[in-house]
Amino acid sequence: MKQLAFLVLSLFLISCGGNDGRQEGDRPEGIATQPAETDLQAQGRQLIANSDCVACHKDNERVIGPSYTEVAQKYPNNDSTIAYLAGKIIQGGSGVWGSVPMTAHPQHSQEEAEQMARYILSLNTSN
Repeated sequence: MKQLAFLVLSLFLISCGGNDGRQEGDRPEGIATQPAETDLQAQGRQLIANSDCVACHKDNERVIGPSYTEVAQKYPNNDSTIAYLAGKIIQGGSGVWGSVPMTAHPQHSQEEAEQMARYILSLNTSN
């Protein structure tokens, strides 16, 4: 139980961390690196690259949460899914990908979260 509490506290501190020395526009390796096909996808990719999402997710590799590719393969790329994922980004959640909760990101508008979701869903190359 202490380990779970420590893990949750650690995730919270990581997700609330400030600037880690990156300059605006810098992208950590492996994060939001896939090419975007549309302006909305490119904007979503940039929002992800400049957010604390990078502490838990990468495009093609599981970190704390699922890779964006895994998310893209799980859900269909449609307006309903975009709205659902945007809600998850803003409100956070748990249980879909395991017991570690995803931190809420209320600083993002619905439009920004939808742009992020569009980028994530664009990573499904099997369509």
